[in-house]
Amino acid sequence: MTPLGPEGSAVHPPLRPDDSVERLTGIGPKTAASLESIGIRRVADLLFHLPRRYEDRGGVVAVDEGIQGRGAALFFGRLVARPGRYVRRRLHITDGELVDETGGLRVRWFNQPWMAGRLEGGVDAYVYGTVGLDKNRRPQLVNPEIEIVPRSARVDEIVPVYPRLGPLTGKRLRKVLDQALGCLDELADPLPGALRREFSLVSLAEALDGLHRPRLPDDRDGRSRLVAALNGGATEGHLRLAFDELLAVAAVVAGYRARRLDQTATPIRVGPGFEEQCCGLFSFDLTSAQRRAIGEIVDDLGRPVPMARLLQGDVGSGKTAVAIAAISAVLGNGRQAALMAPTELLAEQLHRNIAATFEPGGVRVGLLTGSIPAAQARELRSLVAAGEIQVVVGTHALFQESVVYADLGFVVIDEQHRFGVAQRQGLLDKGASPHLLVMTATPIPRSLALTVYGDLDLSVIDELPPGRSPVRTEIRGPEARDRIIRFLRTEIDAGGQVFIVYPLIEASDQLTAAALEEHEAEICDGLGGLEVGVLHGRLTRDEREIVADRFRRGELKAILATTVIEVGVDVPAASVMVIESADRFGLSQLHQLRGRVGRGARQSWCILVTGDEASETAQRRLAVLARTTDGFEIAEADLEHRGPGEITGLRQWGAEVFRFADLLRHRDLVVRTRTLARRLADAGALDEVRDALLRHHPVGADFSVG
Repeated sequence: MTPLGPEGSAVHPPLRPDDSVERLTGIGPKTAASLESIGIRRVADLLFHLPRRYEDRGGVVAVDEGIQGRGAALFFGRLVARPGRYVRRRLHITDGELVDETGGLRVRWFNQPWMAGRLEGGVDAYVYGTVGLDKNRRPQLVNPEIEIVPRSARVDEIVPVYPRLGPLTGKRLRKVLDQALGCLDELADPLPGALRREFSLVSLAEALDGLHRPRLPDDRDGRSRLVAALNGGATEGHLRLAFDELLAVAAVVAGYRARRLDQTATPIRVGPGFEEQCCGLFSFDLTSAQRRAIGEIVDDLGRPVPMARLLQGDVGSGKTAVAIAAISAVLGNGRQAALMAPTELLAEQLHRNIAATFEPGGVRVGLLTGSIPAAQARELRSLVAAGEIQVVVGTHALFQESVVYADLGFVVIDEQHRFGVAQRQGLLDKGASPHLLVMTATPIPRSLALTVYGDLDLSVIDELPPGRSPVRTEIRGPEARDRIIRFLRTEIDAGGQVFIVYPLIEASDQLTAAALEEHEAEICDGLGGLEVGVLHGRLTRDEREIVADRFRRGELKAILATTVIEVGVDVPAASVMVIESADRFGLSQLHQLRGRVGRGARQSWCILVTGDEASETAQRRLAVLARTTDGFEIAEADLEHRGPGEITGLRQWGAEVFRFADLLRHRDLVVRTRTLARRLADAGALDEVRDALLRHHPVGADFSVG
C-alpha cells in the first residue's frame, strides 16, 4: 500500500537506479516490454544510452549560409511540406521547403509519407542535415532530422541527440532521460576512489551527467571546444566510460588467466635433441622465427600448468610446421593431439600434411568432419577412444558428445577467430586440462590482441620462408575484365595457374555483386576453352576434394571459387588471384585470399576488381592492400574501417563490441586496464570490481574467450 503524506497525498519512494523503467513517467507496460527486449530493463540501463551527437543551438546556420557552404549544418526556420507521391513501387517522395529570413531551401524525404501531415500548415523546427545538390544541381536537404519546437524555444543551448531507443525518440526520449538522471547520486560507482584518483578519472555520476547535460562555458571558444570534444568522444566522461568498459573486458580475461594458472596439467617433456628431430620432420629448413616459436611452445608444454598460447603468423609463414613440431613432442610423451579447423577443405589439407609427416613412423592420424559417412565416423571414434588413433584432425565434429579421447594432451585450433567460445571450450573439455595452441593468419592489432586474446601468451612468426616473391597487387574496375582475362591466358600459357574468386555463387536481388555462375561461361570462352574448375561450399566433400586435387596436380589451370579457398588450398604454381567485387570484402580477408598465391619463386599477382558502385571510401581502403603486404598494417586499417567484431569473430557470438571504447583512440587505456586487471587478480580484488563493472558493461562478458 502506497503511504500517504499530508492531507492524504501519495508519497512515492525516491527513484533508484535498479528500479524498473516503468517507474518513469511516459513509460507504460508496452513501452517497458519493448525496451526490455533490447536490454533496457532498469533505470540505470537508460543512463548508459548516450547521445550520438550534440547540436549547438547557439550555432544555428542561416539558410543562405548553409547553401553556400553545402555541408552538414543545423538550421532553424519555418518548415512546410506538400502532399507526397509514389514515383514507383516502394519509393515515396515528399517535397517541402525550409524558410528563414535569409531565404528558402528545398527539402526532400524518401519513404516518409507521414511527413506532409506532420508539417501541415507549416511548423517552426530545428532541421539538421547535409546540403547537397539534386540532379539539376539545385541545393537540397535529403531526409534531414527535424525537431518541432515553439518559436519561443531557447536556442542558446547544447542539445543531445540520441539514437532511437525502441519507441522512444527525440524530445520524448530526452524527457525520460531527464527523469532518470534524478537518481545519479544513488548510482554505485564500480571503481573505488583510490583507483579513480590513480588514473585521474571523474566519478561515474559526473561522467554521465556531463554527457547527458553538458554545461555551457561562458566564452564562445570554450563552447566550440566543448561541442567538438563531445562530438569527438573526447570528454572526461567519454574517457571514464571507455576505461570502465576496457577494464570490464580485461577483468574477464584476467579471470580466465588466473583460473588457468591454478589448474594442473601433465608436463610434456622433450629430450636434448628435439630441435634436430624437428628439422628431420620437414624437407625444408625452418626459419629462425619458426624455431623461436617452437622453443616458446616447448617451454610452455614442459610446465605443470596448461599452456594457452596464440601463434600469430602471416599467410604462408609456416604455422602448420610449428604445430606439427609441437604435436611430435606430445606424441613422444605417449599422449593424443587434436587439431580443429574451421572448414572441411582446410581440415582435409591439414590431415594430408600431418599424415604424410607421422604415418610413415607408425602414428595413426584420423580425419573427422561432418561429411564423413556415419559408419566410418563411428569406427574412427572408437579408435580414438581406444587410443589407437594418436592424432585426430577435423572440424567442429571433434567436440561432439559422442567423441571420447583416451588421453587428450594437446589441442590445436587453426584460424581461431572463426570459432566461438563454446566451440573452443567444448574441445578442451575432452581432456584433463590439455595444453592449448591457437593459430591465426589474420594479423591482430596489438590493442585488440590484448583484449580479445589477453588470456593467451603470444608467439609471432614474423618472417616468410626464403624464395617467396612479393605479390604485386593491382586495383581495376569492371570495365577491365576483358583485359584481365587475356592476361590470365598469357599467364597460364607461361606455366602459371589462376584463381578467380567471387563473393556470390549466383546473382542476388538483395546484393549488387559479381556472381560465379554469371561469369563462368565468359571465363571459359576467354581462356580458349580450357577446362575450368569450380569450387564452392555447395559441393560435396568428395567433389571439392577432386577439384582441389586436380588443381594441385596441374590438371586444372584455373579455378572459379568463392571464399571457401581462403584457407586450405596450397598450390605453389598458382600465380594470379583475381578477386571480383573486392570492395565487398574486408581487408584481412582479401589479404588471406592474396596469400593463396606467391608461394613459389614465380612472380605472382593479385588483381582486385571493384564493383560498379564502389565508393571512394572503398577505393581508399583497397589502396592499403595495393600499397603493402604487411599484415599488421592491413589489420590496423581493417580495424579502423570494420571494427573489432568483424575481425575477431565476436559478431558471431552476439557481442555488442565496445559501445564506448575505441581501440585506435584508446590504445593506451588497453594496456593500462590490462595491467590493472592483473594487479587486481594478484591482490584478490578482481572479482568484486569485475562484477560491479559488468552491471553496467555486460559487453565484458562476451569476451569470455577461454
